[in-house]
Amino acid sequence: MMITSSRAFLTTLFEEAVRAADPTNGIRSYLPRKPAGRTIVVGAGKGAAQMARSLETLWPDKLEGVVVTRYGYGCKTRNIEIIEASHPVPDLAGLAASERLMAAVRDLSADDLVIALICGGGSALLPSPPPGLALQDEIVVNEALLASGAPISAMNVVRKHLSTIKGGRLAAATKARVVSMIVSDIPGDNPAHVASGPTVADCSTRHDAMRVVQQYGLDLPSAAIEYLKSPAADAPRPENPVFSGHTHHVIASAAMSLEAAAAVARGHGVEAVILSDSIEGEARDVALVHAAIAREICIRDRPFAKPVVFLSGGETTVTLKAEHGRGGRNAEFALAMALAIDGHAVEVLAADTDGIDGSETNAGAFANGETVKRLKAAGMDPRRLLNHNDSYSGFAAIGGLFETGPTGTNVNDFRAVLIR
Repeated sequence: MMITSSRAFLTTLFEEAVRAADPTNGIRSYLPRKPAGRTIVVGAGKGAAQMARSLETLWPDKLEGVVVTRYGYGCKTRNIEIIEASHPVPDLAGLAASERLMAAVRDLSADDLVIALICGGGSALLPSPPPGLALQDEIVVNEALLASGAPISAMNVVRKHLSTIKGGRLAAATKARVVSMIVSDIPGDNPAHVASGPTVADCSTRHDAMRVVQQYGLDLPSAAIEYLKSPAADAPRPENPVFSGHTHHVIASAAMSLEAAAAVARGHGVEAVILSDSIEGEARDVALVHAAIAREICIRDRPFAKPVVFLSGGETTVTLKAEHGRGGRNAEFALAMALAIDGHAVEVLAADTDGIDGSETNAGAFANGETVKRLKAAGMDPRRLLNHNDSYSGFAAIGGLFETGPTGTNVNDFRAVLIR
């Protein structure tokens, strides 16, 4: 096994996963035919600015438009305007961006083309409350969803039924042909769930949204509940003629990224196994399953023989306690994993491929069989940190944070567990 540093090896796997999710290659593969009229670009997500820049380098003719991304995630473009707004909690800049995107497509004709660049994070970046609701209502809804522990697909069912831009409504607002290029951060890669599907309709209903509210005990504003009870909340269905001629393409996904990382691991002489690209569930529970597999390999060389790295993707969730500390789902996974592999020769990296784990500045964290000992030596109680959703504080104290800055893409969680 040609590895001198476990952290460096795991970092290399992450970097290859991100490289495989570079939107440029996917955009090149799915460039639509030029229209007789104008080409307008709209987009939203944490990697939308980089997608716009890639499109500008590849498009052979004039184009213009506007995309919205998270604060600090913008980049220089020639003709496409970049707006920055708040994520994961919406703000007024996002509200203005939603209005700009709708205005950009509203007066187009059938001779025109809309290229939509959509990736994870677009749900929060495109607040657009329906009649009877204000931005503050949408903020409260978003905060309740983020704290609920609901999977991303369920959260986005609620979001798209409390919006005037999501659930296909952006595409429904134009007579132009719409081609959507999507970087998927959704387990299973359903394009209608990425960024709550502003340009891709699905078959979910307001009744499905209410079931999510009830299942997770969401405390939503009364105006939101009343709106979900009204027929106005239903989004346009996929079979609606307004979507005729529209197309969409998933140009990058967790599956592609994990396969690329696995190939690099094998090049280093380490067998690589992909558990799944669509794992969901509470981060600490998912960590316990990963830890059980790791311990089985350490002790019995099964189900995989050492040396091996096993990989997984998807999107875990964290149900926040009433009083909680700092940390995202990947750092919480890493901390729970550390407790479960204490004393074992296991190395772990859990990180978000967009470079930001929740609302913190790190992408995720490293952990191993010595992490618990190091936390205690630093005067910290790892179990208490986990119980208070305070993984960031623990890993910051022992130099375990994994920090990359914005990566320009987003195919969700990346987890690598190495047994040497």
